[in-house]
Amino acid sequence: MAKPSKEQSIVLDRLKDDVLEQMKTIGIENESRLNSLNPIRLAVLRRNATQRHGVTRFRRGANALELKTADVETVDLHPMLLHSSWHDYARFVLYHEYLHALGNRFHDATFRRLEQLWPHEGADRGREFTQFLRKRMATWLWLCTTCDKKYPRKRRANGRFRCRACSTILVDVMNTQEAN
Repeated sequence: MAKPSKEQSIVLDRLKDDVLEQMKTIGIENESRLNSLNPIRLAVLRRNATQRHGVTRFRRGANALELKTADVETVDLHPMLLHSSWHDYARFVLYHEYLHALGNRFHDATFRRLEQLWPHEGADRGREFTQFLRKRMATWLWLCTTCDKKYPRKRRANGRFRCRACSTILVDVMNTQEAN
């Protein structure tokens, strides 16, 4: 967890307002339960995170069987989600994390049903965002010379790996789009 900059805080607050308003509209919870989400602190993940897009952090010692919004320490979003091109997906990620904050700890059938109530586009951009982060952080691209598929990675393949699509041995190519 990292403390957001002033600019990031402004964007996070705007996203929070949008998500809470939408949750009221779709009737996710009663008004008082939704109001309990308001004081939850929003923060950002580390810039180099590639697997997590958001996380709900609960206080140590919170009863795992009876989680309450008061037990939530922070909700963190990936800082790249705060760029305007990702705002549609950022709203969905924040909605997802708020579902956790409301006590839906597991990604079970009930959680997925609530998640599907999100009416806006962007919910389906998770894979695209992960690929964007991986390409951005990759030092190497493992290239298939047969089907031209590229696999962004931090380490070299050194001829040890094959293409998932056609089984050709992958070749190492330096990634020229590395993160700053």
